[in-house]
Amino acid sequence: MLKKLIGALAMTTMMASAAQADEPHKIFLSMSYIGNDWQAEAANMIKAIAAHDNFKDRVDLQVQVSGPNAQRQIQQINAMVQSGADAIVVFPISPTALNNVVKNACDKGVVVFAYDAEITEECAYNVHIDQVEAGRIPAEWLVEQLGGEGRIVAVTGVPGTSVDAERTQGAMEVFDQHEGIEIVAEAVGMWSQAVARTELSKILATRDWDDIDGLWMQAGCFTANAMQLEAGIAPSDLKPCAGEGSNGGRIQMLAEGTEVEGASGAYAPLGAPRISYASPPYSGALALKLAVDVLEGKDVPELTKLPLPIVTSETVQLCETGSWEEMKNGCNAFLPSLVSNPGWFASIFSQDLPEIGLNAALVGQPEG
Repeated sequence: MLKKLIGALAMTTMMASAAQADEPHKIFLSMSYIGNDWQAEAANMIKAIAAHDNFKDRVDLQVQVSGPNAQRQIQQINAMVQSGADAIVVFPISPTALNNVVKNACDKGVVVFAYDAEITEECAYNVHIDQVEAGRIPAEWLVEQLGGEGRIVAVTGVPGTSVDAERTQGAMEVFDQHEGIEIVAEAVGMWSQAVARTELSKILATRDWDDIDGLWMQAGCFTANAMQLEAGIAPSDLKPCAGEGSNGGRIQMLAEGTEVEGASGAYAPLGAPRISYASPPYSGALALKLAVDVLEGKDVPELTKLPLPIVTSETVQLCETGSWEEMKNGCNAFLPSLVSNPGWFASIFSQDLPEIGLNAALVGQPEG
């Protein structure tokens, strides 16, 4: 605790010096695995808020990508500190592997914010949802859909991250409580629709869809439904899927026959039995905004826990324009004519981030 107080005093001194100068804060974005839609979207939203009129003269943002390699991310963070970083916003590949380098950064007065995934070093700030709940709630829904009995395929996320570990923990604790639930196949999906297709294809090489009663997928429900349609399964017979908040998956949740502009094929209303949760990709942008607050002397909690968006067939609501005001009123799925990529994550709205909206998530442009 004493070390933490000393570090806080040092940080306060640096913040006061930075506030007196008119130079922008030097902030680095440290990304790890980027091979999925969520990471691209999160990076777009971070870049968009840094480019907004409220921040563009206050933030000098630099982006580095380490890939799914903790040692590489450690090396990059060390280099960021050495090059004069005021703050580092990071998606950590591990909750613990970065602790020493983060502690070193904090000791030098650098503000460190982790988004979505967690860093356990106590000097770091964290911005994320309750990932255990993100695994538990969909698992409970799936068990209910199956009446407590059934054969389940489980597709996880990026190994080593706190996100994957905690979601899987939450789900497995639920499944373990029901003797009638059997996990018949597991695969690592990397939070990617493309990887999910590959892994499901491997599973289906030795198992028929008739041998599967439901799916729990951190990402890939859209793809699982598409593959069933390709196999000749009728929309009314789709397996219940508990999974991520992709826009395509949410469009599929709409009642079959609903007229939706730009919808076709699998990217269309199917009445698919679904629950859709989301780790909001705006978490990185919020982390950057809070990092600026800390640098400018404001009090920010060590943990910012975001609400967990849960969408079902009863609560899915189309965004027809994609405006910030429309999202504020509760829409949570976008017309395919607005969002062409069905794997794109739809939970992008935060009341705390009026600077960014649909264009931020799509192409990295802030709100006007």
